[in-house]
Amino acid sequence: MDPSPFRERDLDPACEEFIVSWAREMPPDRALRLEIRLEREQPPAEVAADVAPAVRGHFARAASLQDLRRRRIMREGRLSLAIGLVLLVLCLGAAAVLPVTRLGTAGLILRESLIIAGWVVMWHPLEVLLYGIWPVVRERRLLDRLAAADVRLSATAAPSPASAAVIETAAGSAAAAPR
Repeated sequence: MDPSPFRERDLDPACEEFIVSWAREMPPDRALRLEIRLEREQPPAEVAADVAPAVRGHFARAASLQDLRRRRIMREGRLSLAIGLVLLVLCLGAAAVLPVTRLGTAGLILRESLIIAGWVVMWHPLEVLLYGIWPVVRERRLLDRLAAADVRLSATAAPSPASAAVIETAAGSAAAAPR
C-alpha cells in the first residue's frame, strides 16, 4: 500500500474523464451518486472513510480551477473590450473626418475600410464575453455537482470478470464503465 495519504493524490486522469463524461449525461437538476466498486476485500475502515472526502475534494479543487479559468477569461475579455472600444472609436473618428470628397473613390473605400476594421476589432472581445465564458461556467457547475456527490465504496471478496464504476442520479438511473 502506498504510504502517502489518499486525499493528497489526484484521481487517475482516465478515471476522472470517465466520471465527468458520464456525469455530463445525467440530468443537471439531480444530485449525483458515485459508487466505487473494488474487486477485492473491503479496505480498512480508515482507508474507506478517506475515499469519499478525497473524491469530493478532487472535484472541488477542479471546480475552483475552473473558477480561476473563468476569472482569467473575463479579465482577458474586459481588457480586449477596452482595447477594442478605443480602436473602434479611433477608426470611426478617422472615417468621419476623412476628406472623402477630395479623395474620391479611394476616400470612400478607405472610409468603409476603417468602419469595417473598427467593428472587426470588436469581434474577439464580444466572442469572449458573450460565448467563450459559458462552457467554463457549465464545467464549473458540473464539477460542483461532482464535489457534492454522494460517494460510496463497495468491495467484493473475489475479483469479478470486469470492474465498474457507477454514477447514478439520486433517482436511480445509472451508467457503468465499459470493460
